[in-house]
Amino acid sequence: MSRYRNVALFVALAAVWGSAFMAIKVGLEYFPPVLFAAIRYDVAGVLMLGYAAYATDRWRPRTRGEWQLVLVGATLMIAGYHAFLFVGEGYDSVTSAVAAVVVSLSPVLTTGFARALLPSERLTPASVAGLLLGLVGVAVLSNPDPNNLVTSSVVGKSLVFAAAASFALGSVLTRRIDAELPIETMEAWSMVLGAVLMHAVSVARPSESLAMVRWTPEALWALAYLSVAASALGFLVYFDLLDRLGPVEINLVSYVAPVFAALSGWWFLDEVIDLTTVAGFLVIFAGFCLLKREALAQELPKLRAAVTRR
Repeated sequence: MSRYRNVALFVALAAVWGSAFMAIKVGLEYFPPVLFAAIRYDVAGVLMLGYAAYATDRWRPRTRGEWQLVLVGATLMIAGYHAFLFVGEGYDSVTSAVAAVVVSLSPVLTTGFARALLPSERLTPASVAGLLLGLVGVAVLSNPDPNNLVTSSVVGKSLVFAAAASFALGSVLTRRIDAELPIETMEAWSMVLGAVLMHAVSVARPSESLAMVRWTPEALWALAYLSVAASALGFLVYFDLLDRLGPVEINLVSYVAPVFAALSGWWFLDEVIDLTTVAGFLVIFAGFCLLKREALAQELPKLRAAVTRR
């Protein structure tokens, strides 16, 4: 029964996180991008903070190292990631599927940053090849015109790439900090402070103001879906699966989510799923498999046993 529960939760998480890219596209019709991301985490941060107070015995950081963890998470994994992502998805050329595929590069970039910044990590030729393959996948996806490298298509996808890089760098830098904090607490405070940072960025952008928000039913639906389902509930499922499956298998969510992003974008927004998007995804996934080849080789026998077990 536990096996079926894990599979169901894994698919549900991939579906919610994948369809979140579609919800972002919907919400951007009614919200300025950075303000939209900030309001999303106003709601999600409060919900997660309440959960951290309920579920852990350390609902707030106390030491300098713990606050450093939160600040890195708030700056890079929440504010940096979502500000770049939401602005990037504002470009018409960046469909839900394209955004999800570029973001699926995060595990590849995380490994690359880890090998470069963590003394315990080793940068092998195969790791370099996997990282380069992932970057090639983004290039295939962007399909740049050599005569004009600043088209809206390239700019939008580059911003989403910056989002993935920001999240990956934050993931690695938190491992360099000598402090321990319950992951629920770290996520909750990162969301709250990340929302504050995004509000500051939004205020500094002349094109954004609260007066520009159109509070339609569709806008409220998109905000609620992203804040409650994709953020608060999504992270709770993620924490549960991380304990049960481990980091290698849970990373595979990044490669199932684009399928749901493409399907939800096609169903709700009439977005086209083209061959360039599929090719970019396959190349990025190949890079991930090359980087994680040893860990995947250890996990595959466990997966086969789980599938065949009666």
